[in-house]
Amino acid sequence: MCNLYNMKKSAEEIASHFRVATATSSNAPDEIYPGTPGLVVREEDGAPILQSMTWGFPLRLKGMKPDAKPKPVNNIADLNKPMWVGLARKPQWRCLIPLTAFAEAEGVKGKMTRTWFSLRDEPIFAWAGLWRVSDEWGPVYSGVMTDANEAVTAVHDRMPVLLHRDEYDQWLHGSFEDAVAFQKRVFPADEIVMEKTSELWVRKKSEPEVERRLL
Repeated sequence: MCNLYNMKKSAEEIASHFRVATATSSNAPDEIYPGTPGLVVREEDGAPILQSMTWGFPLRLKGMKPDAKPKPVNNIADLNKPMWVGLARKPQWRCLIPLTAFAEAEGVKGKMTRTWFSLRDEPIFAWAGLWRVSDEWGPVYSGVMTDANEAVTAVHDRMPVLLHRDEYDQWLHGSFEDAVAFQKRVFPADEIVMEKTSELWVRKKSEPEVERRLL
């Protein structure tokens, strides 16, 4: 699953990449964690817009107290599951998640480090996602996951559904079968760049502490 990604480009650069007419102001940080804001590209009245949303669909688990904070469901394991299929069948609820790299934890528990993955020759790329408007957090989004390719599998068995530039339109407007096909395909491993680091996965107690969930 993916519980951390970054976006190190400005809103203006993101808007240019996705051909959004007007960039939007955002409080999204460079590193995005579940339950925090991130920028999303979606369509409105036939045109792409850039919007700040919370990463993760709010989920209330059985037995939670009425005043307990919902858990953010930030990854989508199967588009055919009841939680997602209704949205996935309607293109208006599909979105593109801009990023410059995604991270996976590597190493022994308590000393895990961050291994980053990016796309070769693509300073900005897109992760296929779904969005909706929630009662708890307003607009929210979650990213679709797939089986890891050879470039990622040494670190994790799952990875985001990544899209090439010429596939953005098909994800946003294609059939439900098109969407499922993206989730089932293997993304080309030779397009992935891995960067191992000595950065601790959990660096400071002040960073957001959220429950990572995958449905």
